[in-house]
Amino acid sequence: MAKRSILFLILMAALLTGLGITMLASTSYFTEEGRGEEYVTLWKQALWVGVSVAACLTMALTDFNRWYHWRWWVLGVTGAGLLLCYEWHLAKFFGWEPLLAVRAGGAARWIGLPGISVQPSEFAKVALVMALAGWFAAHQDLERTLKHGLLLPGAVLGAVVLLIGGEVDLGNACVAAVVGTGIMFVAGTRFRYLAFIMGSAFAALLAGVYFAPNRMDRILAVLNLEKFKDGIGLQQWVSWLAFGSGGLEGRGLGEGRMKLSYLPEAHTDFIFPMVGEELGLWGTLATVAAFVILVFSGMCISAYAPNRFGKLLGFGLTFLIGLEALLNMGVTTALLPNKGLPLPFVSYGGSSLLAAMMAVGILINIHRQGVHLSWSDLPVIRRNRRWTPQL
Repeated sequence: MAKRSILFLILMAALLTGLGITMLASTSYFTEEGRGEEYVTLWKQALWVGVSVAACLTMALTDFNRWYHWRWWVLGVTGAGLLLCYEWHLAKFFGWEPLLAVRAGGAARWIGLPGISVQPSEFAKVALVMALAGWFAAHQDLERTLKHGLLLPGAVLGAVVLLIGGEVDLGNACVAAVVGTGIMFVAGTRFRYLAFIMGSAFAALLAGVYFAPNRMDRILAVLNLEKFKDGIGLQQWVSWLAFGSGGLEGRGLGEGRMKLSYLPEAHTDFIFPMVGEELGLWGTLATVAAFVILVFSGMCISAYAPNRFGKLLGFGLTFLIGLEALLNMGVTTALLPNKGLPLPFVSYGGSSLLAAMMAVGILINIHRQGVHLSWSDLPVIRRNRRWTPQL
């Protein structure tokens, strides 16, 4: 399986991207941006697919060990991008027009460039994975100490989470916190240190909910969706109707009803219900299966990476993609409070697609340099459990 995992990884990423283009062709005609005249969002996403594939190939041909040496530069650049988003608040305070920061949907999470908008938090999560993987690769055997196992990596993790959360983006902040904690757990950080980090993250989440009352309304809506179906629970209620309308076989491509101005953001965060309505239960299960296979393939690749950095980097990137998919599906099925998280590879959005494809490219390069072992090598592994090649 280890040798074939790369084939499954590439195939699943391609199939999910193709599904996204197909569903976008079905939904984009009715978006506000398209206004029923042109498939504007479809052409934009197709352009992003081309850019993302090129980025994936570049990452696949770049030695992943280079990211070990560049990790702090990458984190610094993405951190600067996060800080630029705060320009909107400064502009509002001083009364000038924002130059780069773009506010939409009640939050300033984007940077406006000529012709496009970029969401820095998508790339900051990838940079965070690189930084933490590099940290624990450089300080092997020190991960159980207070300084190297909690304080310093925790400061890096906390800084990124706070910068993302300060943009009123609790969803991506939670994703970054969980992924970072997952890397620390796999690296061998003491459980009591992880408990402290998780407790701090939970306290910060409660504070975010307290200072943004609509977050509490979203939690209450999940507990009693029918009561809030005409207000803050509208998206998830209509999402339920979309899944139910699709049944087993689905209504057919292009035949979905809920995209006709009934379901807001049907082409972005809530594209998964459109899959359920038009392709039915079988299409929904196939989408879930594609993500399961992709995650399993990524974990196999990371397990056979040639060094500790590759193992942690591969694990973190795979965990990031899988967690984002799980949370999006949880939100659209009303199992989790509503939060703006895209479905990787499928939802409309260039930043999300580009970051996911970059992650896939790095996994491809890790596999190219991986240690592909046979059954006869297993006794050697058992005798040398802590052996790892040097960077």
